[in-house]
Amino acid sequence: MQCDYFDAGRCRSCTLMGTPYDAQLAEKEHRVRATLAPWTGTMPWSAPVRSPASHFRNKAKLVVGGRAGRPTLGILDPGGRGVDLRRCGLYEPGLSATFDPLHRVLADHRIEPYDVPGRRGELKYALLTHSPDGEHLVRLVVRSRSGLEAVRRLLPDLRAALPSARVVSVNLHPEHKAVLEGEEEVVLTEESTLPMRVGDVTLHLGPRAFFQTNTSVAAALYAQARAWADDLEPSSVTDLYCGVGGFALHLAAPGRRVTGVETSEEAVAAARRSADEMGSVAPGLEVTFVSGDATTDVPGEPELVVVNPPRRGIGPALAARLDASSATHVVYSSCNVDTLARDLEAMPGLEPVEGRVVDMFPQTRHVETVLLLRRR
Repeated sequence: MQCDYFDAGRCRSCTLMGTPYDAQLAEKEHRVRATLAPWTGTMPWSAPVRSPASHFRNKAKLVVGGRAGRPTLGILDPGGRGVDLRRCGLYEPGLSATFDPLHRVLADHRIEPYDVPGRRGELKYALLTHSPDGEHLVRLVVRSRSGLEAVRRLLPDLRAALPSARVVSVNLHPEHKAVLEGEEEVVLTEESTLPMRVGDVTLHLGPRAFFQTNTSVAAALYAQARAWADDLEPSSVTDLYCGVGGFALHLAAPGRRVTGVETSEEAVAAARRSADEMGSVAPGLEVTFVSGDATTDVPGEPELVVVNPPRRGIGPALAARLDASSATHVVYSSCNVDTLARDLEAMPGLEPVEGRVVDMFPQTRHVETVLLLRRR
């Protein structure tokens, strides 16, 4: 992939830009296998899941910079000034197509972008998600209720410019902190979730929902977990850190009891909605979602446990619980091979038997790894 922004030095976020994609993938696979070698040994590895080298991202996290009437959508330079990246080649075409209409509406309504060095202004971020069916979730992060009211006023123009915007919300983030969002979310549209079709499952994404950034690769990841589960035929599955139910709903099958555990009540509600929709077309599925702490709440004694934790991994407490549990198998999906290695060290009673590198993030050194663990 060639990028004018990278070549001009305006954006260096993609640390592997210019490296041929096959070389990127080979290096990632080598690093994962070398890091995990003390636990995986001669274990078989399936061929890596490849991604398109460009136009793969289904969501954009755009810093709003510039000034009222002339905003930028992209990143900030080291001095805190906005750098416009609307022609970035990482995004799905249907997502890139939203940038110019959104930019025009923001410019016309002259909402003042937040000036980080000066700690003044209103509009901080534009966060957009694109579904395979061409619909969008649009979130605007503002500093105060004045910003919220400004977005309310522009909503009709935004809906006219972006008729694909199924969900529009405002996040209130009053603090001057290097975090993306605040605690209060206000949905301005009748619809509050974006249907995200992944394989034969439709998930529902609310404004705060986590979902993998690469839809086609996420589908392959879920398909791998489903294939392992179908081979093992467990009667019970627990999906920890289940989010909106990606793994749980893909592993649902007649005669298999599936439970998802997630701290976010919003995500649990969305997962239940997806399960209800699946049940209406495939009666007999037994899928339950509960709100709880994945590190401590492991309901029942499932035969198969799925964990898909944040970058920090599952940590010593949950690793000890899984190691001492009656689960015969664990599917561990990790976005950080170093914390994955640490967690494997803490689970000597479980051995990796199959693995796969999943390239969710081309042009960067980040990589997803999925392992099937078996009770020794």
